Amino acid sequence: MTCMVGVAVSFFDMMGYVLRESYFCMAKIILLTSSRVQWLCCVATLWMLGLGLPAATHAKADDGSALASWAAWAEANVSPVPVAGGVSASASAAVGPVRVSASAPAATSRWLNVPRVFKHITARELGLVINLADPYSVEVGEYYRQVRNIPAEHVLKVNLPRKPQLDSAELDQLRDQVARHFDEHVQALALAWVEPWSVTCQSITSALSLGLEPGLCSNTCGPARLSPLFNSASGAPWHDHGVRPTMLLAAPDFALARSLIDRGVAADHTLGLLGRPPVHVWFMSTHDAARNVRAAHFPPPGLIGRPPLQVHVEQGDLPRDSADIVLLQTGLPRLNAATVDSLGFVPGALADHLTSYGGRLTEPLGQTSALSWISAGATASYGTVSEPCNHLQKFPHPQVLLLHYAQGASALEAYWKSVAWPAQGVFIGDPLAAPFAR
Repeated sequence: MTCMVGVAVSFFDMMGYVLRESYFCMAKIILLTSSRVQWLCCVATLWMLGLGLPAATHAKADDGSALASWAAWAEANVSPVPVAGGVSASASAAVGPVRVSASAPAATSRWLNVPRVFKHITARELGLVINLADPYSVEVGEYYRQVRNIPAEHVLKVNLPRKPQLDSAELDQLRDQVARHFDEHVQALALAWVEPWSVTCQSITSALSLGLEPGLCSNTCGPARLSPLFNSASGAPWHDHGVRPTMLLAAPDFALARSLIDRGVAADHTLGLLGRPPVHVWFMSTHDAARNVRAAHFPPPGLIGRPPLQVHVEQGDLPRDSADIVLLQTGLPRLNAATVDSLGFVPGALADHLTSYGGRLTEPLGQTSALSWISAGATASYGTVSEPCNHLQKFPHPQVLLLHYAQGASALEAYWKSVAWPAQGVFIGDPLAAPFAR
């Protein structure tokens, strides 16, 4: 009888979606069954359950061979070029001499390996930082604390200057306050402001989480330090890596910030359910060669059954009149506002564009800020604050971002785990949004 139940579960699981907890349930059955036939049948059932998962998630937690190969290819075959597009002469001079990017290979048409994710950061593990000198921060921070039920002891109130960029001394003071206030239970941070978004040439989110990188500002086109969170299986980054990933609760104004937070809350546990129509993932291969370097690492298009995702890989700048978008990546300096506003994002959607100054939230130097994605209905985004050149490692890896998010990671975790060199990149949105979480 146990065997028949196991086979039936396997059949319906392969037709749709079954929670990962099925593995633990079946493991218990194996331990409790006394019949050798039943034991073998249940082992077969476990194997069949695995067939329904995307091949990309079959890797062990420490399996980074495919992504190590990706990093090696990126360094060996792509000579970084600035992706500013219209930057001033003084800024161009600061970049220094560059070479033309080598041609990227054709799309891999295969899924990469990422580790299994069994846990995501929750409200009880998040620290919230509010700037008392900024009315936006006070209002947004209080609203986020209420709707997300952030514990009172996990709220830190500081006084920071309202300006785009902090200096290193101001960062040191903020890091000291964070270190003294939050205990070992706090695994990540939400900063309730738009400005400051940088510290010298580095983003505020990375500088607060990882510290400043000596020498990076003298050559922002150079390599940066590898993040210990890149493609990590950890659901407790402070405990496992001594790093608290950080995200800005950033939006153009309080009304849009409130909408952002409401979308994040509405997103939780909503996608990937049995019988739900698939949501859509768009990877756009643009005409802009310098900003299209991620195209070589887009996954193969098609339908993923569990969770239900329709992956599109298409030529063009942006999808047209598309609905139910959960992830969109493109490479452009400026986005067509009308087209972006016409897109239908589901609550919890991630969206970003590869360009130099998308992370300069209030001073994008003629490019489109990542805030435009938030205004259009995305729940999280990413952009760089100084000229990064088109190093692949400085931007979210398409497959790593999608596969960690689809396994149940929060927006904060999925974005941080997808960027190998995050020093110059600012993460914005609702950090706790987790539409695929169990």
